[in-house]
Amino acid sequence: MSTTFKNIFKTLIFFGIGFAVLYWVFHNQQIAFEEQCMLEGTDMDNCSLWDKMLADLSSADFGWIALVILCFMISNLSRALRWNMLLKPLGLDAKLHNTFGSIMIAYFANLTIPRSGEIIRSVMISRYEDVEIEKAMGTIVTDRIIDVLSLMIAIGLAFILSFGKMNTYFKENMDLNNTLEQILSFPALAIVPVIGLSTIYLTYRNWDKLLDTMLGQKIYKIVSGFSDGIKSIKDVENVTVFIFHSVIIWTMYYVMTYLCFLAFAPTSDLGLVAGLTVFVFGSLGIVFPSPGGMGSYHYLVGEALGFYNIGGADAFSFAMIVFISINLFCNIFFGLIFIILLPIIHKKNTLNIAGS
Repeated sequence: MSTTFKNIFKTLIFFGIGFAVLYWVFHNQQIAFEEQCMLEGTDMDNCSLWDKMLADLSSADFGWIALVILCFMISNLSRALRWNMLLKPLGLDAKLHNTFGSIMIAYFANLTIPRSGEIIRSVMISRYEDVEIEKAMGTIVTDRIIDVLSLMIAIGLAFILSFGKMNTYFKENMDLNNTLEQILSFPALAIVPVIGLSTIYLTYRNWDKLLDTMLGQKIYKIVSGFSDGIKSIKDVENVTVFIFHSVIIWTMYYVMTYLCFLAFAPTSDLGLVAGLTVFVFGSLGIVFPSPGGMGSYHYLVGEALGFYNIGGADAFSFAMIVFISINLFCNIFFGLIFIILLPIIHKKNTLNIAGS
């Protein structure tokens, strides 16, 4: 099976997952919308969730949407500057257009195969800057670890500020004891740690012999470069600026959600705490292995908006406004721009060097 065919197959699988979840959410909301129409005595011919969604999208305030896009680009600029700070201890003074462009292309890649963007990002920066892929990947892992910690802080804040609503939701929707019993009763889970620990033990015992082989040397090079990239955070020049960029990135993400509230009439009266809660649930939805959180984002955003008495149909429209403005517009549009732009920039630089 060729690599191209495998990639196409993976893309179709993940899009299939995303569309399946999205259809499931849409179908359930359509049923709920029809029930609402019956209660209100609305003609069923005028009770299409699809038509409502299109009307809601066209009536959204695009002035606020423009600010959402601006906040998104500011967050990406801060992410690029923060990444530059991680690359610098590796002896690389990366150009901003290369790190920024690589990030935008990575977001675009995530719309095809989830999490592929991290690999694409390391490949792109190693192509245009003098850094090994393994080291670049190590810095990206560090970048993502910081993101996970930031998300955990946001979850903690949301839980504290809207404890009653979130506590009720988790009690009604998550039976922790039952979930743990189901997980622990799965036989394969007992085998996985045994295999993992055995592999680590055998590798440790035979490390010297392994290093004498070509495969061992290749693994050592990858692990060493990866480790150097991760450890680069210890040598960041200005920790305060690094933290500042981390705060900017996640503040912009939060502000984007709140501004989308203002862009859509049914959510325009929701407050700052509601914005944080919806943002956190939406962020968890994006973690799901579907392109850009397709379906899972819509579902969890709908659940969060339900805390604040926003109907399912309106919640679905809101999720679509965010999804289309960020994932379908920003990530595709700017991703394609930098796919075209970066080779042109570097071709010009090559010609200038050759002519000087």
